[in-house]
Amino acid sequence: MAIDQFDRRVVIERPTVTSREAGRGAAAPATTSFTKTYRTTAKVVGAVYLGGFVVGLVGSGIFQSILGATGASANLPAVVASSVLLAFGAILWLMAVAGDAAHGVLMFPILKQHHERIALGYLAARIVDAVFIAVMVLFVLLQIAVASAFAKAAASDTTFLQGLSTVLAQGQVYAYDLGMITLGVSGLMLCYTLFRAKLVPGALAIWGLVGYAVLFFGMLSDVMGSGLGLASSIPGGLWEAAIGVWLIAKGFSASGLTRLATRASQIANPR
Repeated sequence: MAIDQFDRRVVIERPTVTSREAGRGAAAPATTSFTKTYRTTAKVVGAVYLGGFVVGLVGSGIFQSILGATGASANLPAVVASSVLLAFGAILWLMAVAGDAAHGVLMFPILKQHHERIALGYLAARIVDAVFIAVMVLFVLLQIAVASAFAKAAASDTTFLQGLSTVLAQGQVYAYDLGMITLGVSGLMLCYTLFRAKLVPGALAIWGLVGYAVLFFGMLSDVMGSGLGLASSIPGGLWEAAIGVWLIAKGFSASGLTRLATRASQIANPR
């Protein structure tokens, strides 16, 4: 009886890795890196919020102690007596200006992952906000120069200098109001994105939306003479203090960052 001999070969098959599985494997480290990076960003943004809240509050207090309840009046004798203190308050506000611009720069990469146009709009609005506040500070510093001239002027020239001071004070008010209106717009874009991307708790994002809406309409009405400017800034100001503490303590939501990282990975590696 013939026995057929068959070569028996042992075939070791390696599992085939699909492009989808490979993408998932590559995405995991990228997601981890993404979340770590923006947790650090959250702490920095939170610190900038708190720093801006403090220097703005102290600066406003100095302005009001010298320039009256509104922080913008033509009180040249008071400016002459406290010009150094007023200059210090102006420097504090310039620090807040730097913080406003920093917010736009720091948040841009995060907001861009959700909606690029909103991210660009937020960055632009924060820069415009910073410019208007810088102009406001310039008007304050000009008050010091006018007050110095007022102290040395003859009696016949004091009326003109007092009138110039009044114009500068009104310009200071308008510059501040326009800066806050722009801040209201930027805040609405920010809080909308925080809410939709689930980067912070929903209640916190909604508080911000309400606060910045109140700020926007309150400052808009203040330009028309309503006198509601200061009151309208309270909800948004308290939100900035609260979000600052939250971001330092908790950071952005891990689930929200993971969602943004996944979206960024899909855009970078389309199938």
